Amino acid sequence: MPLQDLTPQLRTRLNQMERAVGWFVFFAAALLLFGFGYYIYHTAEHKGWFKIKAPFHVFVQSSVGLNIGDPVVMMGFAVGNITKVEPLPPYDKHNVKVDFEIVDPYFRRIWLGGSYVKVNAADFLGKRQLEITRGTNGPAICVTQPGVWKSISELQTLIVTETNRWQLYQDVVDEQTNLLFGAYTMLSESNLQRMAELPLPTNAIFVYDNKPNFNHIVASWDNRVRRYVNFASESDTAYLRAVETPPIGDQLQAMVSQVQVALPNILALTNKLVALLDNANLTLGNAALATSNLNATIVAAQPMITNFNAISGELREPGGPVLWALGPNGNQQLQGALTNLNSLLVNTDTNLNRMTAEVSLTLENVAGITSNLNAQVQANSNLLWGISKTVMDADDMMQGLKRHWLLRSAFKTKATNQPPTRTK
Repeated sequence: MPLQDLTPQLRTRLNQMERAVGWFVFFAAALLLFGFGYYIYHTAEHKGWFKIKAPFHVFVQSSVGLNIGDPVVMMGFAVGNITKVEPLPPYDKHNVKVDFEIVDPYFRRIWLGGSYVKVNAADFLGKRQLEITRGTNGPAICVTQPGVWKSISELQTLIVTETNRWQLYQDVVDEQTNLLFGAYTMLSESNLQRMAELPLPTNAIFVYDNKPNFNHIVASWDNRVRRYVNFASESDTAYLRAVETPPIGDQLQAMVSQVQVALPNILALTNKLVALLDNANLTLGNAALATSNLNATIVAAQPMITNFNAISGELREPGGPVLWALGPNGNQQLQGALTNLNSLLVNTDTNLNRMTAEVSLTLENVAGITSNLNAQVQANSNLLWGISKTVMDADDMMQGLKRHWLLRSAFKTKATNQPPTRTK
């Protein structure tokens, strides 16, 4: 039915329905676009599309197990991915260059001291992955704030008007290359005065303003010149040292080679073990034979053990050792010997008393003689003087005879080997 044939009421209701359907389609399309946009935003945020990415590169010996898009980990977390794997020219000292990106904030943990790349095996099928160690000291490798050259005089003026903004973008060393001021040091009047006294090239230093901050990497640390170097283009990357372990296939091949080399020795050792087991079996047979002989010996020794038990029983009885050693009459003989010994001791005691009495009498006689001699000496006081005078005269006569020319030869003494007496 044509539209103009409808009544005004139907045309009004139809127009209202058309507007409602149009609004429904509009809101549905808007909701669909919003959901699709949120999905894209959430995916981009999850994949780090809006985050700052720091470009790095390493040199490895082999690209085995490394592919574009593989994750790069730090402390077990996925912090980036590999962007390029390419071989280097023939005359280059390295084999393969691997480029990768690290997202914010993990690239801020990559410092000069302690950060390097470990190329480890990820599975047993030859897959490998890059793992970055967290930095422990030193400046960060990549930064988002550009540096500029400024003269000392210009910086002395700037720090007065712009306080707490200008910092070192390099290391400052003295004439002996000793570090005076490290990177990130806040500039002040005192350290600028100290830097002015150093023989710096063009009397300028590399500094940066900490206020502006870009959303991309603008410079990386160059340890050869001990300062940050600004990126010349978007393709510039920062260098990291790599510690590479051989692939699993190479390690298995080396293990197989070692096994092949050691296999003859293992077989020789097995033969020795077989010979040792044979000798052990023979030894066990001899031991069994010795055990059987020992059993026979024990059976033969049983009568001797029985006799020994009987003898020990006799020895444990009172008087058993004497009876067993001297026979049945041993006790009577021992009793008679003890009786004779007792009588001998009695006689000895009697004889000893008589001898003691005789000795005492003899001592008394000697004491009497000495007392008589003492009395004579006390009565004749010149007796001792006369004896002494006689001895002295006799000694003088002998000395005179020794000096007489006729008798001198009779008193000569034999020569000895004693050394001559030194005269003081």
